[in-house]
Amino acid sequence: MRSFTDITVPLTIFLTMLVRLPSQVSAATPQPNFLVIVSDDQRPDTIAALGNPVIDTPNLDRLVREGMTFERATCAFPLCVPSRAEILTGATAFRNGVPYGGGRLKPGQTFWADALRKAGYQTWYSGKWMNDGSPKTRGYEETSALFSSGGAGALGREPRYGRYGRLITGYRGWTFKTDDGKPELEKGIGLVGETSKHIADGAIALLERKSDKPFFLHVNFTAPHDPLIIPPGYEDKYDPDEVPVPANLLPEHPFDHGNLRGRDEQLLPWPRTESDVRREIAAYYAVIDDMDHQIGRILNTLRKSGRDENTVIIFTSDHGLALGSHGLMGKQNMYEHTIGVPFIIAGPGIPHGKRTDAQIYLRDIYPTTCELAGIAIPDSVDGKSLAAVLNGTADQIYPAVYGYYHDVQRMVRTKRWKLIQYPRIDEVQLFDLENDPLEQHDLASSNEHAAIRDKLADQMHRWFQEQGAKFASAAN
Repeated sequence: MRSFTDITVPLTIFLTMLVRLPSQVSAATPQPNFLVIVSDDQRPDTIAALGNPVIDTPNLDRLVREGMTFERATCAFPLCVPSRAEILTGATAFRNGVPYGGGRLKPGQTFWADALRKAGYQTWYSGKWMNDGSPKTRGYEETSALFSSGGAGALGREPRYGRYGRLITGYRGWTFKTDDGKPELEKGIGLVGETSKHIADGAIALLERKSDKPFFLHVNFTAPHDPLIIPPGYEDKYDPDEVPVPANLLPEHPFDHGNLRGRDEQLLPWPRTESDVRREIAAYYAVIDDMDHQIGRILNTLRKSGRDENTVIIFTSDHGLALGSHGLMGKQNMYEHTIGVPFIIAGPGIPHGKRTDAQIYLRDIYPTTCELAGIAIPDSVDGKSLAAVLNGTADQIYPAVYGYYHDVQRMVRTKRWKLIQYPRIDEVQLFDLENDPLEQHDLASSNEHAAIRDKLADQMHRWFQEQGAKFASAAN
């Protein structure tokens, strides 16, 4: 990928454009292309350039160097379907129709791809689709290497086994499909070692299309979601004995957080052991490493197409993962390793190598692309544009962010403090993230911290009331 330092538009001019009204932006400069890449179940601490000493991610590292990293990016609802629904709609789960991991996207709201398509964009989609409908019913004009449920018939119902002879429960019966919906069974059923390659192939095929329109290419990888099938050539790259376990590893979570025996939590036995967790992390890193390689292929194709100079690239994940932290394996929790996601944005006018602690949501991607493209942000969007942080006119977007998992968990996080509440069991946790970033010391029962605990609980209660949340509060 060509270095963004080669861009001919002066940075100061481009940043001035960003803060103009949408009509002025579109008149002053060509609309940028958008390449948005979303991984699946990726912790925010799994990129070498952001401090991981073990994993090999040269292509993501390059984006970090050539772009801006949001170190406190937040997935509001840490589960695949509702998280991706927030991305597609720019709205909270309380407004978009997917409130607790189920439900259909509400009609009447403007979907992300529809907003860009109506503004003249060529809208493309490659990879995982897990929401109701299909990409073509949500504004995407063409798909390539669409990966979705069904299409395998009886073969998809046959039991399949992964590493260590484990029964595979994730993505059973899923297949790749052509743009006209024909299953591509030759690419495998369910997740296979080449799944990331097939998704990248689909994205590359779209980038090789000739079009006079600006493009929006949305690429959704399945990596590094379980089952962790080792990609070809990566079998011995990460030695479990040399992979460190999380510093906040526990044998089991201290109480039932609302999903203690869920599918994800059954991927490893209890108590969690260092050896079991090391093996999972080694496989997890191999899958991410391979995905990084496939992302490099996509970026190389973009460079060869000559459109990289005017393309904004966004990389993130739908949520993180526990992977042994706090005694958990899955993503159904409010801890930083899960509610936090990697988030990098690079392209024309974006500062190089800059990191920010501005708190943001995944649903903010949609309005951000609208503002960068000079498009009015639809009324159905709850998220906020990040342009002010990108151009340096603001340091923060939200003084506090909120999280939720079904009706059993909710969270508020300020710059320093985090309160997690478990309404069904009347349990509360309070963490000082400034002094305890790994969330190992619960201060909720400390008299010294009673005032901040009660203040955050009241603040959170009011926010959830405003959203129309229908579960009882244990805050009062």
